[in-house]
Amino acid sequence: MKFGYFDDQHKEYVITTPKTPLPWINYLGNREFFSLISNTCGGYTFYRDARLLRLTRYRYNDVPCDTNGKYFYIKDGDCIWNPGWQPTKTDLDFYECCHGLGYSRFTGKKKNLQASVLFFVPLEDNCELQWLHLKNDGDAPKTFSLFSYVEWCLWNADDDMKNFQRNLSIGEVEIEDSVIYHKTEYRERRDHFAFYGVNAPIDGFDTSRDAFLGAYRGNDHPQVVEKGACSNSVASGWSPIACHQIDLTLAPGQEKSLIFVLGYAENPLAEKWSAPDIINKKPAKEILAKYQTDAQVEQALSALAAYWEDLLSKYHVTSSNEKVDRMVNIWNQYQCMVTFNMSRSASYYESGIGRGMGFRDSCQDLLGFVHLIPERARERILDIAATQFIDGSAYHQYQPLTKKGNSDIGSGFNDDPLWLIAGTDAYIRETGDFSILDEAVPFDNDVSLAAPLMEHLHRSFDYIVNHKGPHGLPLIGRADWNDCLNLNCFSAHPGESFQTFGPSEGPVAESVFIAAMFVKYGNAYAKLCRLTGNTSEATRAEKEVAKIYDVILKDGWDGKWFLRAYDAHGQKVGSHECEEGQIYIETQGFCPLAGVGVKEGLAKEALDSVKERLDTKYGIVLLQPAYTRYHLELGEITSYPPGYKENAGIFCHNNPWVSISETVIGRGDRAFEIYQKTCPAYVEEFSEIHRTEPYVYSQMIAGRDAAFFGEAKNSWLTGTAAWTFVNISQHILGLLPTHEGLSVDPCIPHDFGDFELTRKFREGTYHIQVRNPKQVEKGVVSLRVDGQEIAGNVIPYVRGKKEYQVEVTLG
Repeated sequence: MKFGYFDDQHKEYVITTPKTPLPWINYLGNREFFSLISNTCGGYTFYRDARLLRLTRYRYNDVPCDTNGKYFYIKDGDCIWNPGWQPTKTDLDFYECCHGLGYSRFTGKKKNLQASVLFFVPLEDNCELQWLHLKNDGDAPKTFSLFSYVEWCLWNADDDMKNFQRNLSIGEVEIEDSVIYHKTEYRERRDHFAFYGVNAPIDGFDTSRDAFLGAYRGNDHPQVVEKGACSNSVASGWSPIACHQIDLTLAPGQEKSLIFVLGYAENPLAEKWSAPDIINKKPAKEILAKYQTDAQVEQALSALAAYWEDLLSKYHVTSSNEKVDRMVNIWNQYQCMVTFNMSRSASYYESGIGRGMGFRDSCQDLLGFVHLIPERARERILDIAATQFIDGSAYHQYQPLTKKGNSDIGSGFNDDPLWLIAGTDAYIRETGDFSILDEAVPFDNDVSLAAPLMEHLHRSFDYIVNHKGPHGLPLIGRADWNDCLNLNCFSAHPGESFQTFGPSEGPVAESVFIAAMFVKYGNAYAKLCRLTGNTSEATRAEKEVAKIYDVILKDGWDGKWFLRAYDAHGQKVGSHECEEGQIYIETQGFCPLAGVGVKEGLAKEALDSVKERLDTKYGIVLLQPAYTRYHLELGEITSYPPGYKENAGIFCHNNPWVSISETVIGRGDRAFEIYQKTCPAYVEEFSEIHRTEPYVYSQMIAGRDAAFFGEAKNSWLTGTAAWTFVNISQHILGLLPTHEGLSVDPCIPHDFGDFELTRKFREGTYHIQVRNPKQVEKGVVSLRVDGQEIAGNVIPYVRGKKEYQVEVTLG
């Protein structure tokens, strides 16, 4: 069943009931100020770093679910209700939530009163606007009271929910006119504060949560709202909030708008020391002054719409398949931008506390958004590279505020170095900007150790060359892409040492997956060397890649599919010889994607094994058979119940690898079949099973071994978004950026029909018509650019050229 519908014209998903299977959320903000907001107005706000600069509180996994939020209470006689339904959960005469691109709108109706509130973060200011419209739809005057509500977080979200002996004594606020200022910790060595104001006189306020709610009450029936009058409480310690009371009377048909602004501001530290407990409100007042009228808010909203219109115009498809068009043109690219902003740090599944920006994650996310904002991709690459160690390894995560590596997580994920090559190569292919390779970048953020980015890539490459195991395959370290495959999690069999199994340096578990990565991104590194004139390094790199390629064929092939790894004892992982976990998805997807085994016929055989052994109606599971007991030698992967997460769940992130590999061998029907199974627009019809948002990808879907087969978890912040966009845009629809120009090589279902593409690439806009008169799955027989026949399938790049008219015929 469905709980809403896609409105493609307005680029919205419209939710028609508040009782969705899980909270269905949206992200507001594009640069430094962000909010997460659910379909019932739940969520939270932060500035730059969800851990260190959290403005509002949220209670994860609390009961009832999805508290706190940004709430508006309406007291109309004895009836108390919210436009977004929560937290009072009063039955509404009408409810609708529209999640759009950078905004969400909530409309509720009760007793002839309509309330509609639009939430968005303007492009240039560190604030969230809440534009509330109230209308009397009845034939009699309507008198009622409105109460706003947010609960402040005491900045450090981790400390906020643990250090009560201190935090219950530090809350401080100021109230001036219609603005409530949250200045907790300002008297310390801080220069920031938050504020919540409205563009109208207020009839009361509260800043103490205890006073607002009353003893032993929750957000669902606050005492102040029930009484119909604020207490004008001034918080001192305990839990500070911000509530405005506005009493209104509307004539029949009359409308009233109010603008609430939730914002973040800073004062210069030098200014602060002269009066350490008094904030200079000027920065806040400057923001508030910009949003006092409907016209000002409308202008900011129009600018936001224009921003997204421009971004999404960079890749656009028009086909006979509306679901493909919907995902490619709107939701997939939108999600790619959100993952760029958030990495894996802040969602309804990631608290914003335990994880920062991921080294691997952010590099992969870059693959999906580099065409949208290449200049910010450039910044991100340099930030990531600065967390690399001098030996080529890297911190697995870093904090977005400090850009320092996360020492709590540390390093040792041996696939990380290669993702830096992947991201950098994608950026240069997109932009042609080789100057990034000359940028001086520190190692471990130590400026005394700075070296050109190209040197960082060199060390990434050599880290793999210098860390191989007994078979000549790359060492896995703590793990590779599959964080839960921990093959070195104990020393050895009783009485034996690591020296029995390999180099004296220690753990010797090997990864076939990293080997496949090394082939793909090692070749990319070699090409960058060649294009920058370092032919000797290019030749050396190509020879190292060839060695690994041969080792994969020799020791990474299991007879019908690729092995996954070798554990610390040299035992095969992902082999028919194993009792459980005989075949894994990762190497079957990434080896053909990297070109391994294609000419030898092994790629086709491996992909056939995927369909036979791993395929299900909801997607391809990660492995089979599922592990039914804990295997110490394999680690965390076997700690999950069968069918969940890495233990035979449908990990949506690597389904696109298999789909891309199918395009490599020319099977468009199969590639598209795989694409459809995890694509949100195609799973909307069974939302009651899938449960997560039907407009964005989730990380994981429960596999066929699970109790709840088809149920998804961990939506929004997943590499699935970027890899799926790479799959559909570059491999199925077939527009792949190369160093020489834009490659056109679609691999589509035989009945997909003709289609048109618009692609902005470097300075040019490419208008591409693809015709498939013989209904083939792959094969360009004719490529015409501006009326001229072109040999091959790469449109030559012409510096400065603005428009390209391209005709492609398949056959």
